[in-house]
Amino acid sequence: MVDNIKQQLNVLSNALRVRNKKQEILASNIANAATPNYKARDVKFEVELARSLNVGPLKTSNSQHIALTSNSLPGKVQYRQSINPSVDGNTVELAVEQMEFAENSIRYQTTLDFINSKIKGLKSAIRGE
Repeated sequence: MVDNIKQQLNVLSNALRVRNKKQEILASNIANAATPNYKARDVKFEVELARSLNVGPLKTSNSQHIALTSNSLPGKVQYRQSINPSVDGNTVELAVEQMEFAENSIRYQTTLDFINSKIKGLKSAIRGE
C-alpha cells in the first residue's frame, strides 16, 4: 500500500516537473516572438514523463521480435513546425504559443489540485476521519 502511494506521488511530481519544463519553453517562445530566425520549440509531455519515470521503448530479446519506435527522441526538445513562418525566419506563431501556454497552465494546476486532494485524503485516513 505504501509503495503504491509512493509510486503515485512520484508519477504526479514528475508530471509537475515536465509541465514546468514545458511552460518555460513556451514562455521562451512567446518572449522571442519577434526575434529574427528564432525557432519555436516544444517537448512532448508523454515522452518526457515516460523518460522521467525510466519507462522507455520496448527492448527486443530476439532478432525475430519487432521493435517499436517512437516518432520523437526522448529527452529532446523538438522544434515546432510552423504553419505560417515569417519572412525573417521566426517560426513562433503567437496564437499557437498562447493557446499551448494556457492549456499547459490548466493541466499543471489540475495536477497540483490532484496531488493536494491525494494528500488531504491521506491525512484524513491517518486521522481516522
